[in-house]
Amino acid sequence: MGRVFVAGSINMDVVATADRHPKIGETVAGKQVLYFPGGKGANQAVAASRLGVRTTLIGRLGKDSFGAELNAFLGAQGIDLGSLRETAEAHTGTAIITVAASDNTIVVIPGTNALVSADDVAAVPLARGDVAVSQFEIPLPTIAAFFQRARAAGATTLLNPAPAQKMSREMLALVDILVLNETELGFLAGTELTDNDEAAKIIDVARKLQAREDQTICVTLGKRGVLALAGREEFSVQGRVVKAVDTTGAGDCFVGALAAQLAEGVALRSALAFANAAASISVQRMGAGPSMPTAAEVAAVLNAG
Repeated sequence: MGRVFVAGSINMDVVATADRHPKIGETVAGKQVLYFPGGKGANQAVAASRLGVRTTLIGRLGKDSFGAELNAFLGAQGIDLGSLRETAEAHTGTAIITVAASDNTIVVIPGTNALVSADDVAAVPLARGDVAVSQFEIPLPTIAAFFQRARAAGATTLLNPAPAQKMSREMLALVDILVLNETELGFLAGTELTDNDEAAKIIDVARKLQAREDQTICVTLGKRGVLALAGREEFSVQGRVVKAVDTTGAGDCFVGALAAQLAEGVALRSALAFANAAASISVQRMGAGPSMPTAAEVAAVLNAG
């Protein structure tokens, strides 16, 4: 069985809940303030580790109270933290999140995440069968160095290009599996897409974005499920309708679960169905990192149909 290596961001999520989101210049009364471990990299690592796959997180924390709390939380999830570095050069990454009517707005302050460098990924012991995961909350040159090492070792590279930003075709070509939503796909392809677009249109845009003939692009569509373009093959995974409480981290749960399944040698279609079920559980709980399900919980959902 392979391992999951996640190079990415680690944040403390400061969550304010309210009945509705404030308009620009407006103040609304909130209900409560909550502190949750987060950051796309940490979330994805927690998701993979809770599913029973050996997981290593590569990133940086500040030498502050948030950093100490996050280090303790991540260690308690069974994640290998041997590639995690503490630095006094910046504060630990922080996200300010407002949750209202099951939707969220997020402001992310990168802090130490912006300092994750090629040196941080240089000694990671990647091997054939492993899955190397990253997202766009650390510098792109670091991700490129990580994926170059992964491909040289025979590992699978999985990129979640969020928050969306432009990347070169050379970097895109380093990606074996691209996981993104329709908005991010449209941004990268230079074509506006919405969640109301037909599957055929979304797949057509994905095909134009493909950097290699054997590249896989998975487009997550929330309750509509997932569309996948695996090389030349197209298929879809049906969505799951649940009562969402907090959608923060749902995409990260999907990515981490998908990586875990692929590291265990599961075929893509089955891995996507598993990841979709995992994400449907996470949105029914508050917080990002703490909302990630266990393998038994996902199995129960899949067995229930």
